[in-house]
Amino acid sequence: MLGRRGWCLDCDIEMAETRAAKDGDTVHVHYTGTLDDGEQFDSSRGRDPLSFTVGSGQVIGGFDEAVRGLTPGESRTVHIEPADAYGVRDESRILSVPAAEAPDGLKIGDRVQMGNQPALVTEVTAETVTVDANHELAGKALNFDVELISLD
Repeated sequence: MLGRRGWCLDCDIEMAETRAAKDGDTVHVHYTGTLDDGEQFDSSRGRDPLSFTVGSGQVIGGFDEAVRGLTPGESRTVHIEPADAYGVRDESRILSVPAAEAPDGLKIGDRVQMGNQPALVTEVTAETVTVDANHELAGKALNFDVELISLD
């Protein structure tokens, strides 16, 4: 049984005070991200935990929300709709440029920079190169298993 100040009353050992993650806390989490069809798109397992400051905009809003309220050692599974993840697909972010203005040798699947925005080459013809600047997970609901390892 834990006392108010984090003492194990039955074993006379001081325990770390447990508090829940809130905005402004630096947290260290392990996570696994999957799509609704079960496909895993990312995981921190097997590497260092992801560290970020809750509420600072360093991660997608739904991920911030998933961590708020967790205490170290606690886990939760969340479903995040596109609006709270990488947004909905925006067709205006699909652009065609004259092939003469594009770098030589581009092929479908190449990643390029459009100003400060990464984009994926989706079509190459003799006349044009088409790129998609939407995030690859835009328009997709995401599922995360999140475990709070520690917080500062």
